Amino acid sequence: MTMPAAPSLGDILRADSDDVLLNTTRSSGSISDSDSDNDSDDAAAVDDTASDGFCVECKDQQAGVYCEQCQEDFCEVCGAMIHRTGRRRLHVLKPLVGAADATDSPQQQQPEAQLRQGAENDVDDDDDDGDSENDNSELSGMAAATQLGAWDANTPFDEWIKERAKSIPLRLTLRERKYLRLLEAALNVSEYTDKIDVLMYTNKAKRIVTQIKELCAILSGLVLATDYKAGQALFEDRQFDQNGDFYQKIFEIGRRHKIMNPDKMRNEYGKLMYMLQDAQAPDIASMLGFSAVAPIKTVYSVLESLGASCVLEDEMVAVATREIDAHGKTRSQVQLEIKQKERAMEYLCKAYASATCPAEVLRQCLYSIGDNHAYLRFNRDPCDRMLGYLTTLFSAKRAESDALSLAILRGRDGARLTHSHESQFYYVQQTLTLWREILHDMFALWMHADADLLSPRTPYRLKDTGQGLNRMQPCPRVAKAVHAVLHRTQKATARWVGSSMVHLGDRNVPNALVFIDKYNQVASILGPVVSATAFLESLQQQSNSRAEKILRYVQSLYGSPEDAVKHILADFFRSAFDGSGADNFFDAGSCIDGRLTSAWNWCSTIESKPFFNIFLLSGFVGFNGGPEGFN
Repeated sequence: MTMPAAPSLGDILRADSDDVLLNTTRSSGSISDSDSDNDSDDAAAVDDTASDGFCVECKDQQAGVYCEQCQEDFCEVCGAMIHRTGRRRLHVLKPLVGAADATDSPQQQQPEAQLRQGAENDVDDDDDDGDSENDNSELSGMAAATQLGAWDANTPFDEWIKERAKSIPLRLTLRERKYLRLLEAALNVSEYTDKIDVLMYTNKAKRIVTQIKELCAILSGLVLATDYKAGQALFEDRQFDQNGDFYQKIFEIGRRHKIMNPDKMRNEYGKLMYMLQDAQAPDIASMLGFSAVAPIKTVYSVLESLGASCVLEDEMVAVATREIDAHGKTRSQVQLEIKQKERAMEYLCKAYASATCPAEVLRQCLYSIGDNHAYLRFNRDPCDRMLGYLTTLFSAKRAESDALSLAILRGRDGARLTHSHESQFYYVQQTLTLWREILHDMFALWMHADADLLSPRTPYRLKDTGQGLNRMQPCPRVAKAVHAVLHRTQKATARWVGSSMVHLGDRNVPNALVFIDKYNQVASILGPVVSATAFLESLQQQSNSRAEKILRYVQSLYGSPEDAVKHILADFFRSAFDGSGADNFFDAGSCIDGRLTSAWNWCSTIESKPFFNIFLLSGFVGFNGGPEGFN
């Protein structure tokens, strides 16, 4: 009789920390694909043995530290997570010899001068602007490319942009946008979730197949009504399952469009993902006769399929895709940067176009990368602005006055935490830093969320979470990525205040779709606050009668626009980070998701704030960015 193999230390530690790393407990067994990074891992068996030189916990990252007590090698993220609590916190972690970051090597340093020179060569010699202005403008453009992409100069640009392009969706073509409108129309009239996510005793599989076929029938009818010849060619003398490729294409267009435009398809996207989630079940797929899910087209996947991924190795990509910010620049500087961007785009399209990859496809890919920079500017930059306000207007050691103190006390003004001014300062700083890092990696997190939601190996359970019936599903890929971001944030901040618990796959954040939706609201929360403070800062620079009247009004309340800014920010930094928003510490408090709950709670009380009129004067219409009201 063969004795079973003894469990390794990695197995013991993993069993002890599964509820922290994955935030889910499922009686059906452990989640074997928690360390997978792509869909192909769903079809492959998981190897429990780590290769030499790799982390014994995640098994897919190079080991960077060695624990003397555990006598095991770990990557930095897993080592920090496993040894952050209990007795393991006292273990000694030593860096492995030769495990230093490969980006430290001199040959991998980014030659900024070469990129600047390449852009200068593309500018006409007879440009009216002098050489010095050309140099300064291009240098600022380089800085913008670095900031908007958070590109570390120590990392080779081609490696960084290739990795990022793997999670940047491809911009839709004109024909794809026509299909998108048809999909939105079909989802708008669909009652899929109303008929599926209910407690009924009829056969759920049959109900799912009926609803999916009904949605596909509506799509087919709309296509036929829009373009009769194209619809006739698609559906005449063909069975339902023979059009599987067409439906895959339509559904992929919707998923890709939503990632690049988070404010769109607010109601339709949930129906689409839950329908595809059901369609991925083996019994449903066999009844349909085809798979409704196709991989999302990304910049890298398209270029690689056409044999043109080498374009991403060209440093001119940074110039051709950068976001041009006119703030603080003269008209001539902005025009020069636009000209440089256009010339870099034309150069790349001419240099890398081929019979298999036409210039139009290259241009579409480069525009998609530019769309990603625009997304970062709108969603991530408010976090940078708020961090700037925190560090410049407030001191970490002591408050300027009692009114500007960030200290909070449990039970006062709805607070559920007790922090001194210094602790609250670092608590707000680390929270904003974490939000910034999550938003910076949002496209990659969205790809992981898409894979988690549509994975047939992680089925969901319909459960009452206190906010109605929700689909509770493990999120192994998202959990792994979020913990990596959290680890990076903890290393970057001076000190860590509060809990580092991440809710995923539980009653607070039932699935990856809810997680994505939560953090897409960060810009909606911070944006109006940044706009109000920027409005106050600009009052003294305006000379019209309206600005003068508003300035007198602000001076009568706060003394000066600068003091008004400080009072608004002090209230936000106190009340939006006080652990409020729920009646227990599991739903709110200082955990990672509770911090966002507190910010939402502050938004719901904006009408009662003494500075609400200033928000209205700055053009505030609501935190949802629309005319629906103050939601």
